[in-house]
Amino acid sequence: MRKELGKFGVIGLVAYIIDLTIFNVLRFAGGEGPLYDKPLTAKVISVLAATTFAYFGNRHWTFKDRSRSSFRRQYTLFFVFNAVGMIISLSCLWVSHYLLGFESALADNISANVIGLVLGTVFRFWGYHNWVFPNDVSSVEQNN
Repeated sequence: MRKELGKFGVIGLVAYIIDLTIFNVLRFAGGEGPLYDKPLTAKVISVLAATTFAYFGNRHWTFKDRSRSSFRRQYTLFFVFNAVGMIISLSCLWVSHYLLGFESALADNISANVIGLVLGTVFRFWGYHNWVFPNDVSSVEQNN
């Protein structure tokens, strides 16, 4: 499990860089980026790009030694767990930006890309480890 956690961390770090870069380019490129006034839309787009990378990285590197269920099952579950992780991150951003009124680039990045990311990552690792890429696919499929 320690080896998987390390690989998960590497894939997560690269996905984080993809997410952070796209989010900030969409919001703040040249001062006011194309989605400057739409932080939630920018976050959805950046998360989708990072999630696509993370799926293939985790499937072919992090959890490559685990038994495989169908591609459709893994892909669907992966994106379901990522959708929940994204909702966690978006919720943190929404509370900070709209409820508390912290609208600066720093506040948006702390709420979405630090607090939201940490909470979402803990949830995603648990989901990937136990449901998306389980050790024994047959027992998971029997329980579904």
